[in-house]
This record gives sequence, structure tokens and C-alpha cells, in this order.
Amino acid sequence: MSDEKRKPTPEEKAAAAAEARAKAEALRKLREQEAQASQEASPVEASQEPQEEVSAPEQKPKPVSEMTPEEKAAAKKAAAAEAIAKAKAAKEQVEATPPPAKPVSEMTPEEKAAAKKAAAAEALAKAKAAKEQAEATPSPAKPVSEMTPEEKAAAKKAAAAEALAKAKAAKEAKEAVENGADTADSAPDVDAKAKAAAAAKAKAAAAAAAKAKATREAGGDESGDDDAKAKAAAKAKAAAAAAAKAKATQATGDETPAEEAPKAPSKNQPYLDKYVSRISEAFGQEVIEASYINELGKEVPTLTIQNERWHQVAQFLRDDEQLSFEYLSDLHGVDYEDRLEVYYHFYSYKNRQSLAVKVKTSREESKVASVMDLWHGANWNERETFDLLGIHFPGHKDLRRILLPDDWVGYPLRKDYVQYDEEV
Repeated sequence: MSDEKRKPTPEEKAAAAAEARAKAEALRKLREQEAQASQEASPVEASQEPQEEVSAPEQKPKPVSEMTPEEKAAAKKAAAAEAIAKAKAAKEQVEATPPPAKPVSEMTPEEKAAAKKAAAAEALAKAKAAKEQAEATPSPAKPVSEMTPEEKAAAKKAAAAEALAKAKAAKEAKEAVENGADTADSAPDVDAKAKAAAAAKAKAAAAAAAKAKATREAGGDESGDDDAKAKAAAKAKAAAAAAAKAKATQATGDETPAEEAPKAPSKNQPYLDKYVSRISEAFGQEVIEASYINELGKEVPTLTIQNERWHQVAQFLRDDEQLSFEYLSDLHGVDYEDRLEVYYHFYSYKNRQSLAVKVKTSREESKVASVMDLWHGANWNERETFDLLGIHFPGHKDLRRILLPDDWVGYPLRKDYVQYDEEV
């Protein structure tokens, strides 16, 4: 592109503007000095003439041959002052006039950096001036409570204009400093791509969960083959681990490794046996679906209770003298894709013992009896579990959403959840 058709860069525009301002300032000073010198060169007698003669048209200066000695001295003094003022103005103009701006393509790296720095400084100065002007704008004389509707509307409009001006100045300063116009223009595209990617990922996860659910419900030969393959893979891994261990033992010289000692029972096993015994005596063994020590959770005794009998068992856990689980420390739900579960964590201050209870429910008709009437602290926990997983708690006095709005679609912590509004 030729120099004639090429558009000036921001640096060149800034340099040209600075040069124009410097020239205008020098011209203004020169005119002021010329006016002052002409006033000093006027004859002393002019001040004694009538006022009407002052406004008369300016007369041509006298020839030197016709001047009196006093007029000659005054004219000489004025000429000297004018010559000094012109020399000073010319010097200031030369110092203030920057060298002609080169095209960016012809600049050295140092010149480019200097031009960029100058443009950034000018942009910052503009932003600062806009900020000072906005801050200097007087606030409404009346308090808002005393304003009429028209005054409130005008004040709101002025505040909006001020905010837009500040934002625009800040944006211009940032673009000048970072020279990031292209980056700023591409930011909306990046956000849109990120949103689209997130939406696609959520849809893919939902489709995979639906496919897995359909496979489980079908219960055909395919699921059996998958189970067989998983078992074979686990068996192969165990055999490989055993072979590696035997090889390592032979390398150390010990050909007859001792068999692993049986694992010692948990210190909380007696407590688990006690809980199982008490509940079985009161409701029968069938009410307990599972019982074990949770080795991954501080070896807490854990029970799985039938859904239909849960409220009766819960009341027994609280009121029985040998159990006395009067404190419910936690309640939350979990999605296992094929079912939902509600976890309860209890503590007995009387016996200094802990207990965890799980109650299962289906995904289609998910409901677990509320224990709010037994432990009032279950109130918000049951509402949160309902809000995020959609598990209903019959018997709850105020079961409604607690985190999301009432018109929210779906339950976000379910693994098959797809958000209704992809722009959220």
C-alpha cells in the first residue's frame, strides 16, 4: 500500500495532534507579545488625548527623521522587545515541534516503542481528564427522597451517561497501553465458543447416561458380556500383580514368602454388632439391607435400612436407651445413576459413638420419609436434597427449593441433568 492511501496509525495521529497544539500555543504567545510591544511603542502624548481619539483609526508611524528624541527612544525599545519575543517564540516552537512522524514500517524497534509509549501516555491523560471532569460534576442538590419523578429520571440519566463515559475512557486507555484491539474484538467469539463447548459437553454426558440407563434396564446378553469382560480384566490384573510380587521376592533372595496375615477387625466392630442386634430385635433382620465398617470414612459403622421402615427405625435410633442418637450431624443425597441414596450421619453424646445410615430410593419415584419431626436440623438439609436431586421427603412441613428459584427446570446434581437454558 502506498503512503498516500495508507491510513495514519494512532501514533502518527497523536504526534500530529501534539505538533498542532504546540504551533497554536506558539502563535498565541507571539500575538500577545506583539500587542504588548505595540502598546509600549505608543507616544506618551497619546494617553493625554480625548477618549474619542483613542478609538479613531490607527495612524501610520512617523518616519524616523520626523521623530523627537523621546519617540526615537520609545520606538527603539519597542523594536528590541519585539525582536526578543519573536526569537523566544521561534525557539519554543522549534523545541515543541516533534520530528516528522515516520511510517510504522520504517521505524526502528526503539522508535516503535517510543511511539507506542507516547500514544499510551496520551490515552491515559485523556482518561484521567475524563475522570476528573466526571468527578467534578456536581451531585444533585436535593436528596433522592425529596426529588420529583422528573428529577429522579434526569439524575438517573446523568449517572448512566457518566458511567458510560468512564467505561469508554478506561477502555480506550487499556487498548492504547496493551495495543489489544484485535484481542478485544475476538473476545465475544471466544466466549461464544466456550458456551457452545460447555453445552455440547453437557448434552454428550446426558446422552451417555441415558444410554447406560437403557443398557441396564434391558439386562440382556450385552450387559452380561460387559460384566464378564470386567471380571476377566480384574482377574488378569490380579494375576499380573501376583507375578510381579513373586518376581520381586525372588530378586531379594526370599523364595518362600510368608502369607499375608489376616486383617485385624475394626475397633468399631463391636459397636456395629450392637446396633444390628438392637434393630433386629425390634424390627427383624430383614429391615437391615446391609451393615459394614466404612474403612474409607474413619471406620464409621454403616447401615442400609429399608425405605418403607425408615421412619420407625429413625425414631428407634433416637429414643432407644442403648443407642440414644440424639444428634443428626449431616444429611445429603447421592446419585448412583441406577438409584438415589440419602445419607444420614448421627452422633450419640451419651455413648460417644457415631453411626451412618443409608436409605435407597428409585430415580423415577424418589421419596424418603422426612425425619424433620425427629431432628429439626433436617429441615434445610432435606430442602437442599430436594432442590438439587429431586428427592421428595413426605412429612416435611415446608418442602420447597432453597437454593434455586421455584421455576427452575430439573435437578442440577443428577448425573443426567441437562440445563434448560444453555446460556446460563
